[in-house]
Amino acid sequence: MDAIFGLPQIQSVAKALWQVGKKHKVWAFHAEMGTGKTTFIHALCEYLGVKDAISSPTFAIVNQYDSAEAGVLLHMDWYRLKDEEEAIMAGIEDHLLSEQYCFIEWPEKAPGLLPDDTFHVYLQLLDPATRRLYTDAEAI
Repeated sequence: MDAIFGLPQIQSVAKALWQVGKKHKVWAFHAEMGTGKTTFIHALCEYLGVKDAISSPTFAIVNQYDSAEAGVLLHMDWYRLKDEEEAIMAGIEDHLLSEQYCFIEWPEKAPGLLPDDTFHVYLQLLDPATRRLYTDAEAI
């Protein structure tokens, strides 16, 4: 999948991405700071029927949401993790093995913990109002 979009199109891109990636339980969102990972995951959670308040798990590391479409969703932000050992101590492995959907920001902090079938999603900032989202070819 490859899409160029602005905020008005984010819901339709989130819907399309779900159709492409829903067979994968672990999703790794790769992007620079300020590109919109949290905003996109928020849109994806809204599409999936989450009624809870959706927020960045930067300090909590993991937020849990209930989805009408997908069951329990785990939104993780690994930005503050130092390394894989700290991630393991925080219980990240248990979440990844839980068979629940896991949407991960900053997967680069502990890449060795990601399952082989992780769905990798890349976001690029094209200009202040435009983003590009694409996925790796093997995940499609």
